Amino acid sequence: MTTTGLPTATQPRSAARDQASLPHWALDPAELLQQLKTTPGGLSSSEARRRLATYAPSIGSSRRRTASLGPLVSQFTSPIILILLVAAGLSLFLQDQTDAVIIVTIVLLSGLLGFWQERGARNAVEKLLATVSVKATVLRDGKPQAVPVAEVVPGDVVQLSAGAGIPGDCLILESTDLFVDEAALTGETFPVEKQPGRILADAPLARRTNSVFMGTHVVSGTAKIVVAATGTATEFGRISDRLRLRPPATDFERGVRSFGYLLAEVTLILVIAIFAINVYLSKPVLDSLLFSLALAVGLTPQLLPAIISVNLSHGARRMAQVKVIVKRLAAIENLGSMNVLCSDKTGTLTEGVIQVKSAVDVAGNESEKVLLYSYLNASYESGFFNPIDEAVRKHRQFDLSGYGKLDEVPYDFVRKRLSILVSTPPIAGGAGSPESLMVTKGALTSVLDVCAQAEMADGKLGGLETLRTSIEQKYAELSGQGFRTLGVAYKNLPSGALIDKDDETGMVFAGFLVLADPPKAGIEKTVQELKALGITLKIITGDNRLVAANVGSQLGIPNPRVLAGPELHTMSDAALFRQAPLADLFAEVEPNQKERIILALKKSGHVVGYMGDGINDASALHAADVGLSVDSAVDVAKEAADFVLLDKDLSVLVDGVRVGRETFANTLKYVFMATSANFGNMFSVAGSSLFLSFLPLLPKQILLTNLMTDFPEMTIATDRVDAELVERPQRWNVRFILSFMLVFGLISSIFDYLTFGLLLFVAKASTEEFRTGWFVESVISAALIVLVIRTRRSGFQSRPSRPLAIATLGVVIVTLALPLSPLAGLLGFTPLPIGVLGLVAVVIALYVATAEVAKGIFYRHVRMEGI
Repeated sequence: MTTTGLPTATQPRSAARDQASLPHWALDPAELLQQLKTTPGGLSSSEARRRLATYAPSIGSSRRRTASLGPLVSQFTSPIILILLVAAGLSLFLQDQTDAVIIVTIVLLSGLLGFWQERGARNAVEKLLATVSVKATVLRDGKPQAVPVAEVVPGDVVQLSAGAGIPGDCLILESTDLFVDEAALTGETFPVEKQPGRILADAPLARRTNSVFMGTHVVSGTAKIVVAATGTATEFGRISDRLRLRPPATDFERGVRSFGYLLAEVTLILVIAIFAINVYLSKPVLDSLLFSLALAVGLTPQLLPAIISVNLSHGARRMAQVKVIVKRLAAIENLGSMNVLCSDKTGTLTEGVIQVKSAVDVAGNESEKVLLYSYLNASYESGFFNPIDEAVRKHRQFDLSGYGKLDEVPYDFVRKRLSILVSTPPIAGGAGSPESLMVTKGALTSVLDVCAQAEMADGKLGGLETLRTSIEQKYAELSGQGFRTLGVAYKNLPSGALIDKDDETGMVFAGFLVLADPPKAGIEKTVQELKALGITLKIITGDNRLVAANVGSQLGIPNPRVLAGPELHTMSDAALFRQAPLADLFAEVEPNQKERIILALKKSGHVVGYMGDGINDASALHAADVGLSVDSAVDVAKEAADFVLLDKDLSVLVDGVRVGRETFANTLKYVFMATSANFGNMFSVAGSSLFLSFLPLLPKQILLTNLMTDFPEMTIATDRVDAELVERPQRWNVRFILSFMLVFGLISSIFDYLTFGLLLFVAKASTEEFRTGWFVESVISAALIVLVIRTRRSGFQSRPSRPLAIATLGVVIVTLALPLSPLAGLLGFTPLPIGVLGLVAVVIALYVATAEVAKGIFYRHVRMEGI
């Protein structure tokens, strides 16, 4: 198939129609602009808004719009709830209409309460995410403006620079040295060069060099593109939409799921057994069904999803106060579990404001020529922003009026160097001198590899073979002092020449550019604070091992063990699995080795965090259990991160870790409370139903008990957390939770049966008095036991938060008031004699005291690995 130009008046109309069926990469820019009804100056704001309402602009945003009712519907999708509502509906038409209405009301109230909590949590998180949303620079009304990627529509003209993510599938209108990382889409390891043009319609994805695609990002260069497709209409959307929307589950999510499966199995067995036994004992079938289902609801911690959402969103808001924005709520648990943090050196551990210390020749003498050539290289580069070039430009400014940029070979992470071709002023060349000068700057080894000669102190040229040893010695000397040192080389070229990577050969080594980036003030203290929290810091840097070791020693890591990139290159995965946990510093690391280090540390059993802000950090951020970036990071890094720090400072992360662990601890408190209390109460109800001639609690009373005991627990997100729970990483441990549930559920059940005995044989209570007495004892004891279970310390040593204390007191008051209220008759309650209330009070006091003693014994003897 051949390509054609724009349809002309002499072409048949069918040719114009055929163009509409061609993919965007097979069209000229003018044809695509016409087809999309846009211009090189972009869309108007009003047209963009109209298209936003028409198209699904992005995978994530379309999901958010359609999922607004999801949390409400999910509150009532539990099979048990649905069966209970159906059974209540049957009773509505058969006999007990009042009971049916009350049961439905309680179920609806519980569901709406959960929805309200989740909705508030979701809205709060969305507001936080808006502060760090990834944006694209689009032309609207002919002017550049930043808009969220979710609001980019087909027809938008977007400006790209290094580090920018691609908001859709797009055709390139203009480009300058544009290189794009397409690894996420094609698996291609190295960045691909992109430029305008026209490609055959049947060209495979990897050969569409005139197009850029959603899910990829710019490594270097600039471009102007027009968006042809967004959302699920993109290549990325078609291939990996589900993977993009469903990141791997965290340990906490997997723990909740497995625990939910266990509860479901217990619940199913309970429903079938209790229903069968009650029917066998000739109790009414409908009452038995409702009773069994109510027991199942009572055993299930109904508000667990809502409580988890509330706790995590509360934690996200608290993290925002310490300048940590949570992008993925479930990752908060991983932040609390993190015990290894891998971090880049520049800007995180150091000041990040790189300064030019000096520019010297091969002998170490100050060199004006090396400084000028460094300035030329830094001033004319047009790739991604980097602090080194910024430092060179600020250190000293030269008059470049006689120079002009001719060409550029951008920096990439394979060559590790940047070359600029400039025209030189006539006065600089003199008679017969060439008019073009190529200047290369980069990692010393990479620069030396393309040099044939070196310029000595007297200006004469010598063979590199004889000078290389002394050059490397000077480099080692500067690096050992903690200076980052780059090589600078040059080469004269004929007038009119252009350059590419092949021209980087036969160059002259001019000297060293010496840079200083001292450690941040107070960073040693921060590293020690991380260590006190059980988090080991490992530095991953592209700097050489001497510079890395110098910085490590300044951070309080004496005699750090260093693994360098060349060693990693020859090391097998099995060897790295053994060596990575032992290393303190990873130096001379290439971008693709960062992910390998992270995976090795994870495989060795660590929960690994990675902090990065550059283009080459995306894969490591994806691989880490906890991806951390900063607000000033490139788009692709922020997109890959779970957390975004508003300050590029590890002290911010220390505060975030503490909040994350407090959030995790409070979430587990609810799990402990709900499962142990519910298990104990429902086991008691089920057992008592076997020897009582009446149902111990009516279905509506069971549901009301479950609802009221959840009220204090809904405030658990505000509770104080004991210091010892923050001092070390925490992980989900289902076995420990099961042990807790069984021990404290059994204690609860023992005192329930004591209540039965006192009500039946001492107080000689009637059926209504029995149900009322047990309801009062069950709800109040469950509310008060929250104050015991919430801490591992004595209840007198750890005070609850004010909201939790008020909610607990409120539930106690309402429980005592219900039998005296006008609702008592509808709910099946009756006022209790003073004597019965006294017996109930004694049981509750004994229960709380016993639980306090049992708590101390339990935590001394039960292993708490991971919690």
